Amino acid sequence: MKDKKFTIVGGDLRNVKLADLIISQGNKVNIYGFNSATFDIGIEESGDLGRAIGEADVVIGPTPCSSDEETLNAPFHSRRIFINDIFKKMSKNQLFVAGRLGEKISQLADVYNVYTVDLLEREDMAVLNAIPTAEGAIQIAMEEMPITLHGSQSLVLGFGRVGKMTAKMLDGMGSNVHVEARKHSDIAWIRGYGYRPVFMTELADYIGKVDVIFNTIPCGILNRDMLEKVNKDGLIIDLASKPGGVDFASAKELGIKVIWALSLPGKVAPVTAAGFIKDTINNIINELGV
Repeated sequence: MKDKKFTIVGGDLRNVKLADLIISQGNKVNIYGFNSATFDIGIEESGDLGRAIGEADVVIGPTPCSSDEETLNAPFHSRRIFINDIFKKMSKNQLFVAGRLGEKISQLADVYNVYTVDLLEREDMAVLNAIPTAEGAIQIAMEEMPITLHGSQSLVLGFGRVGKMTAKMLDGMGSNVHVEARKHSDIAWIRGYGYRPVFMTELADYIGKVDVIFNTIPCGILNRDMLEKVNKDGLIIDLASKPGGVDFASAKELGIKVIWALSLPGKVAPVTAAGFIKDTINNIINELGV
């Protein structure tokens, strides 16, 4: 991928590093949405959003794109950037790429006839993104727990991409890994990998026996009834996107330590995560012939 024009709007450190990677491939990059950054971005920011978008073949937004489906996630910008303002400045020949595009954003794109691709709906990106997520979760556990992960009893809730990667890394560190799943096919794979399978119907019997719980399920799996059975000296790390999988108010009342660890790739490994985004965007462009 070279000789393309990109505009990166908003995002965390991943998008800052992504700009450098795309430029290194021989492309032109405009950036917008970083005017409050306290570090050297290395690229002069565009002062006008409309001009920056108008010069681009591909517009790249944040991952995740938004927390309210109205404004972009732009932690290094002093003002709100409305998604509506971006889409109405785009033409039908341009491509908008970002992570976790909600239903409202997708509907808005349809209104403005903007072609979008959700990075996290792509298997290549989702699998690679699970690597820094799992590493970040394990880093948190190592920092917060008074015992080693080696020899510990760990429980992973869910056996999707992040669940698979987290279980694999925990097993490699010598933890006794339990994995909860609903589907019989997942239970079979869990057994095949040598982890301890836990059906959802058995969860209450195991949850009080583990030292650390990694949740990847974005629904209320850890409700008050389940939390009352949790080891009070243990740790819960919630990796699920909003609304999360833990009744946080009940956990606080019960004195259970919970860390809701969102957007870990951008926090623990922005350079690596930016490389994954760059590779996925290359794949998208090659597939679409943009």
